[in-house]
Amino acid sequence: MKSINYITPRGHQKLVDELEQLMRVERPEVTRLVQWAASNGDRSENADYIYGKRRLREIDRRIRFLSGRLDAAQIVDPVKTQSIKVQFGATVQTLNENGETKTFTIVGVDEVDTAKGRISWQSPIGKNLIGKCQGDEVSIRIPAGEMVYEIVSIIYVTID
Repeated sequence: MKSINYITPRGHQKLVDELEQLMRVERPEVTRLVQWAASNGDRSENADYIYGKRRLREIDRRIRFLSGRLDAAQIVDPVKTQSIKVQFGATVQTLNENGETKTFTIVGVDEVDTAKGRISWQSPIGKNLIGKCQGDEVSIRIPAGEMVYEIVSIIYVTID
């Protein structure tokens, strides 16, 4: 049985767009290149042919991966979530014991962007935050040891 791939509407659209780009643009272009290179004769030393075939395999592998991820996708719209607890799609503002604030948005594994504070619901931080309420404290293991975060606010908004 396939595991469910929780994803936001925006993340789902990005996967769909990438799949369409690969299938409708990149794969046909590379296929034409390989056909042209094959028509030039000796394929064993033909760099265009060898690279083109390799690129086709990469594209096909990515298409299979994206298709599988989209088949298992369960779209969760954070805007439609009404909860006082941290759930998938929540944007959580925290305050650590040093007085620093950090904001985490809990997203699907295909949408992770740590530079923007987007963490997977399956990550250690995401797992620790899910189910908690405003005012709760969460202990998170970091390279320097353990850090305690207090949940300051939980909001559910559209993720860009």
